[in-house]
Amino acid sequence: MRSTNARKSIFLTQRLVLWIGIGLLLIESIAHAEMGAIERIEWDKTPIRLDLKVGEERWVHFPGSVKVGLPASLQPLLRTQSVNGTVYFLASAPFDTTRIMLRTLDGGPLYLFDVSASETGGQSHPLRLFVKEAGKSREDPAAPPVARDVSTVNYSYVALTRFAAQQLYAPARLLRDLPGIVRVPVTRDPVSLLRGGMVDATPLVAWRAGGLFVTALKLTNRTDRPQILDPRDLRGTWLTATFQHNRLLAAGSEADTTAVYLISARPFAASR
Repeated sequence: MRSTNARKSIFLTQRLVLWIGIGLLLIESIAHAEMGAIERIEWDKTPIRLDLKVGEERWVHFPGSVKVGLPASLQPLLRTQSVNGTVYFLASAPFDTTRIMLRTLDGGPLYLFDVSASETGGQSHPLRLFVKEAGKSREDPAAPPVARDVSTVNYSYVALTRFAAQQLYAPARLLRDLPGIVRVPVTRDPVSLLRGGMVDATPLVAWRAGGLFVTALKLTNRTDRPQILDPRDLRGTWLTATFQHNRLLAAGSEADTTAVYLISARPFAASR
């Protein structure tokens, strides 16, 4: 009996260590996805959200040189420098979301940004904007070559889900763009995604591939009990839903967080 109990204790300890390792990997991977390589965003006339952290400079690269139109209310709080198509944003104090305009100097589009700053939140990774023109994208000619949209490339649900998971989990040296898959804006405000209110959901990143959209969200258990994730509890209209892990441990544990990948026929905001 004593031997059996010892084996059970060892088994439970091994399982706990495994879950802790998975949780640490997820946390590290999500942080890397938010702070790693340049985020490419297509300008489709939708105002782009730019969250800043006070005291940390953030870069935004444009297809050409731009002039920043900064409201008077932000001038004491936000420093902007526009140099050869790159704008450097540095907030010196927190401020609420404020819309600013950036005008292209060569007659190109007028960009709109909803900018905010906080002491503890905000993002630090650079952004690169591109504009599609007559079936191609207009980007900074000095920028390194990137994969172009290829309308004839069709991806399966499995391939799109695998691509999204790799963007969150794979080391930076293994990440690469795929033809026809482009980053699209998605709000990072928490959403009510799973019924029951037991699990918080926060969008992380979204892509478009032809007529499909794939969105990755972070899921966090908000209760003191483990939660089993069931796609039938998801709100919204989704073609597929894939959980990175289908079980969350209690809030505060190392394995209380995972990711879900949603594929839809419309953008995330219109599908939920």
